[in-house]
Parts: sequence; structure tokens; C-alpha cells
Amino acid sequence: MVQTSRMHTSQPSSWRPAGKFILLIGTAAALLTAGCTVLRLGEARSLMRASEPYQQQPQQAALRMLVVGDSTGVGTGASHPGGSVAGLLGAAYPQLAIDNRARDGAKFEAVPGQIEAASAAGGYDIILISAGGNDVIRGTDEDVLARALDQSFARAKTRLAPGGQVVVQAAGMVGNSPFFVSPVSNLMNSRAVKMHTAVRAAATRHGVRVVNMAREKEADPFVQNPDLNASDGLHPSDAGYRVWRDELLAQTDLAARLAPAAR
Repeated sequence: MVQTSRMHTSQPSSWRPAGKFILLIGTAAALLTAGCTVLRLGEARSLMRASEPYQQQPQQAALRMLVVGDSTGVGTGASHPGGSVAGLLGAAYPQLAIDNRARDGAKFEAVPGQIEAASAAGGYDIILISAGGNDVIRGTDEDVLARALDQSFARAKTRLAPGGQVVVQAAGMVGNSPFFVSPVSNLMNSRAVKMHTAVRAAATRHGVRVVNMAREKEADPFVQNPDLNASDGLHPSDAGYRVWRDELLAQTDLAARLAPAAR
């Protein structure tokens, strides 16, 4: 039997609502500055308030997976936690234990702390890092981002089980999102290119597998098919997260790695 639950943290429960409120205010300010519409901003806040990271703990887990990062790791925009990448993988691989420490609004600099807060006896077989969008939106300095990536990947490698794999799936071309309008959309894409360049460079240094979600506008499925976007025009919808899941499996060997957890 698989048990799913909300994510727990070491902070007192009384702090969590206040912490999430502060996060929402900070994220809202960043997005408003980035040029989004008030309507889209309201939808984004609503989706973040409703978001819940998917986790599962089967009684006899064959493999263990850790998910860290931002709202795309949480699954914000999906109609329910099972519609996220973690939820889709959990349904396909019922004997996969999933710990999810991702947080709405997190940048790469938050990832080492999320990894540090997680624990699994013997380590994790897979660590999925899903982040980058907030670094683009908030314009993280390139040197700061490079350090955060090195720290994130290095920390993740220390939490792997023997033969384990770290995978990073960064946000795509953020400016392609209907959330943004020109000329801000062009600025977002310029930042996105720099973010992806930094991710690839750090991944090469640390032996981390990269899932490339960056596409030119004319080839971006999230532009060609509006149904892949959630109501805020920023996060993926259920269908969008299925695209993320498909790209994750197509660009890595995770299908083979996860096979023992399918039964």
C-alpha cells in the first residue's frame, strides 16, 4: 500500500502560514515588477496557495527519490498533487518512495537547504532538481547563480545512494509564457538563455544529467498548445506536467532506473 501525505518541515506548524504569506507577497512583488497583468498575478497567487507537493511512502520501497526546487517541483498549476511530475511518477512506479522538499518561489540558492533537510537511510537513488524560473524572473546575478548551482549539485551528490543519479530539469524559455508581454517577455528569455547556459556548465562540472526544456517560440509546445498552461499562464497545467514528465523520461535513463519500482 502507498501512503501519500503533505510535506513536513522542521519548522513549528504555526510558522508555516506566515512563511507562505511572506513568500506569496515577495513573489507577487517580483512578478508585478516583471510586467505581468494583475489578473494573471491573482491567478498565480491562487495556484500557489492551493499547491501541495506530492509525496508517497510505500511500505516496501524498491527505490527512493528526492524532489527539490521551486513550484514546478511542487506541481503548482496541476489540478491535484497527483497531476505533478512527482505524482505522475508515483502513479507509474508505486514502489518508488518520494520525498518532496520543493517550495513555491524558491531559487537555486534554496536548493542546498532543501536537500539538507531531507534524509533517507542509505541515500536517494534519484534526486530531481526542478528550478530556475524564479532566478529568471528575479534576475539572479550570474555569479550568484553559478555558486548556487555548484552548491546544489555538490550537495545532491553527497545524498545519493551508490549508483544514484542527480537530474536537473530547469524551467524553459520563461518569456514564452503568456504570463509576460513584450518587451518584458524578451528580457525574460534573455535571462533564461543565461540561466540555461549556467545550468549546463555546472552540470558538466558535477556530472549531473540535464533535461532541456528550452525551446524557441515557434517550437515551444507551451506556445503552440495553450492548454498546456495553467490558468495563470505561467505554470504548467495537468497536461503541461505530462509534457515535463515525458521529457524527463525521454532525455534520461530514468525509465530503466525506475523499472524495479513499477511492481
